[in-house]
This record gives sequence, C-alpha cells and structure tokens, in this order.
Amino acid sequence: MALFENMLILVLVAVGLLHVSRRLNIPYPTMLALSGVLVATLPWTPVIEIDPQLALALFIAPALFDAAYDFSPRALKSNWKPLLALAAFAVVITTAAVAWVSMALAGLPLAAAIALGAIVAPPDAAAATAVLARFSLPRRTIAVLKGESLFNDALALLILGAAISLSSQAEVSRNQLSMILIAAPGGIALGIGFALVYVRIAPSFAGTLGSRLLEFVATFGVWVIAERLHLSAILCIVAFAMGVARYFPERQSARDRVHSYAVWEAAVFVLNVLAFLLMGLQARAILMGLNAAEAWQALAFAGVVLATVVLVRIAWVLLFNRAMYRGTHMAGGPDAPSFAQACIVSWCGMRGVVTLAAALYLPTDFPGRDLIVLGSLAVVLGTLIGQGLTLGPLIRFLEVQPDTSFEAEVATTRAVLLDAALDHLSGENGAAAVHLRDIYRAKRAAVAPHDSRRSAGEVDQLRRSVLDEMRTALAGIRRTGGIEDDVFQAVQEELDWAELAASSPGQLQLEET
Repeated sequence: MALFENMLILVLVAVGLLHVSRRLNIPYPTMLALSGVLVATLPWTPVIEIDPQLALALFIAPALFDAAYDFSPRALKSNWKPLLALAAFAVVITTAAVAWVSMALAGLPLAAAIALGAIVAPPDAAAATAVLARFSLPRRTIAVLKGESLFNDALALLILGAAISLSSQAEVSRNQLSMILIAAPGGIALGIGFALVYVRIAPSFAGTLGSRLLEFVATFGVWVIAERLHLSAILCIVAFAMGVARYFPERQSARDRVHSYAVWEAAVFVLNVLAFLLMGLQARAILMGLNAAEAWQALAFAGVVLATVVLVRIAWVLLFNRAMYRGTHMAGGPDAPSFAQACIVSWCGMRGVVTLAAALYLPTDFPGRDLIVLGSLAVVLGTLIGQGLTLGPLIRFLEVQPDTSFEAEVATTRAVLLDAALDHLSGENGAAAVHLRDIYRAKRAAVAPHDSRRSAGEVDQLRRSVLDEMRTALAGIRRTGGIEDDVFQAVQEELDWAELAASSPGQLQLEET
C-alpha cells in the first residue's frame, strides 16, 4: 500500500508541474523530464525496482502502437530515403560514436559501450511532435520525424540485445546471429498476421467495454509473443498497428472510435509520466551510492555523451540534406529538401521514453550499468530541456513558411463527401429529404473554394456559439427542476456530439498539459 501511495504522490507532483508547463508555454516532455529530476531530489521518495523485461513492454509497446496507428504506409513509401538515413544510418553512426567515446573516456568494455550507444541513439519523435504541434510546419517534415521514431527503435534495440548477449558470452554464436537477422522480417510478418486476425475478431466486441480491454490485451500480447519467439517486438507492434489502422476503421463504429482514442491517449500519457519518474528515482539511487569525486566524474562523462549525441545528429542530417539537395537539383526535381527543414530535423533529436525504458531494460549485473543509466538520463534531460525549449525560437528564426495543405485537403474531402450525400438524396422525395438537402447544400457552400460567404471555420464557430447558448439553457432548465437528471444527461450527450461535429480535426485532440 505504501508503494501505491508514493506513486500517487509522485504522479500528483508531475500533474502539478504539467499544469505549470501549460501556463508557461513549455513543451510537456520537457516538463516531464524536469519532474523526474525534481522527485529524485525529494528525501522521502521511495526506491522502486522494476523488472527490465516489464519496463520494455509496459512503456514502449503502447506508445509505439499509438504512434504507428497514425503513420501512413504511403508516407513510408514517399519518404523512404530520409527515413533510411535517420532510422538506420543515423542510429549506427551515433552508436559507434558514443561507443568510441565511452571506451576512450570511461574505459567501458566494448559490449557496455555499444549498449550505451544503442540506448541513446534513437530519438523519440513523439516528444518532437509534441513541440512541433504548436507550429504549422511542412507535413513531410512531421511525417519523417514520426516515421523515424517507429523504425529507429527496432534497430537500436536489436543492437542493444546483441550487446547484452556479447557481454554475457565471449562471442555471439552463429545461431544467435541468424536469429538477429530474421528478427526484423519475422517481426513484421508476425505483426501483419496478428492484424488480420484482430480485424476479424474485434468487431464481435463492438459497443462493449470489453473492446477496450481487447485492444490492450492484443497490444501487449503481440509484444510478448514476439519476444518469446525472439523476433523484433518493436517492428511487430508497428506492423500490427499499421495493419489495424488500414483495415479496421471501416468496421468500427464512431462511438467505439471516440472511446478508443480517449482511452489510449490517457493510458500512453500516464505511462510516459511513470517512465520519467522511475528514471529519476534510478538516477538518485545511483548518485547516492557514489562519493563526490566519482559523482562529478560520472556527470562529466554524461555531459560528453550528450554532446556527442547532439553533434553527430546535426552533422549527419545536414550532410545528408546537402547531398539530397544536390542530387535533386542535378536531376531537375522540384521537391528538394530545404536547409531550414534540415536544421529543424537535426535539432529534433529529443530522446524520451524509449531511451528510458531501454536503460531500465539492462540487467542489474550488467557491466557499467550505473554509468550507462546516468549517461542515458543526461541525454534525455539535455535534449528535452535544451532542444525542447529552443526548438520554437529556432523555427521562428528560420522563418519557415506555414503549411496549409492539411486544411486544404480536409476541405476538399468534405466537399467530395457532401457531393456524395447530395447525389444519394437526389432521388428521394418528401419533407425529410428536402430538409436534409437544404442542410447539406448549406454545408457544401461553406466548404466551396473562393466562396464569398462565410468560410467553413466561421460557420463552425457560429454553430459552437449556438451550442454554448443551448447548454446554458439546458442547465437552467435542470436547475429549476424542469427535467430529471437522466433527461439532462441524454440531451447533453446530443449537444456533445453536435459540438464534435462542428469542430476541426485539431480541436478534437486532447492536450497533454
């Protein structure tokens, strides 16, 4: 019971700091990193141990599923070059650079040095996306950052697994090497297979709370089974989520979808909070076990690792950008990546929950574990605080033009759907058909391009103001005893759905702070 009470208090501290971050306009991942440091300084905070395998599954599986569900395979196809450069080559280069620094400065053995490099190599684009959501950046930049976080984790954890095996044995056997080579394709195939099975089974649970439980059981179950089969659990989850996102929405009701999104956003957010808090507690326990001289040496080494990670990403991204620009320019292509976009991507190297979970994944007797954990935490804190707080000013300094293509495509899609509705009603007669035609014609006129009347945004804003007035009237009727509470709740739900229908896609997203 004491553990549960302490965790509640720690989460409450994090919630308070997140509220402060909203007031100060600080990105929430940055404030989460600060909260982890703060709870580590509190004298009454408990020592909490977590199983390494559990840490990896608990913190990474749902976060990856949530991110991969929103990532389009079409974006993967159209951006394969930058994704390959970031998700593969950048991970290998960063791992090698950090491993060299670790052996040269800290004297870590080869396996431990590679493990540290693999842990800090993959950026968490979810943290960068939380910051970039405040700005209207090119959608391609956002897509590349999201895709990077999905696929770089898989390679980094494969390298980490090989390093752990190398540490426990003199060399990696041929069977182990074969298992590593089939881990990626095997994980993808397994994820696709699970997605096809889930799409067939899940509709049977539609409209029930059991469908939410099935989502979590399926996500964690896919991860566990992939781990048991020694396949890439990360790529398995990514393939599973992308397969479900491709085929399941057509079989899912609107109500189930709204419930699912709300539950997943809350669950992933809570797990992120817990990951940062647990990492802060781990760092506190390590520093308390060192004397002053050893602590300063460890912190200095962690600072060097942080600088190496940041500088390697900047150098690699800018070098790749210039090579891509020259190649595209020589080929006469119109879609050459800009230098400003490269600067933003190079500075979006924030590490997050994946790095934290990977550090917690190390066995307790792993050589140099304490130094690795401190180095990992320094990279997470340094990138989230340093880069997270300066990314906004960098974007404003570069004067990146806002991207309005998303709003334009949404308006065009709405117009096509309204045309389909009007075509369906064209053969219908009666008062109801006339009434619906009038409604859809009014909506079609609002989304028409170059329309002289009110824009779709103005119409929706006016509709929401009318709904606010209706809510006020409904509350007044309830206060005077004109209706019972069950009637109030039913009508209130109708107004809620009407407000959702009058909201833009961005307004439907919950804020993390």
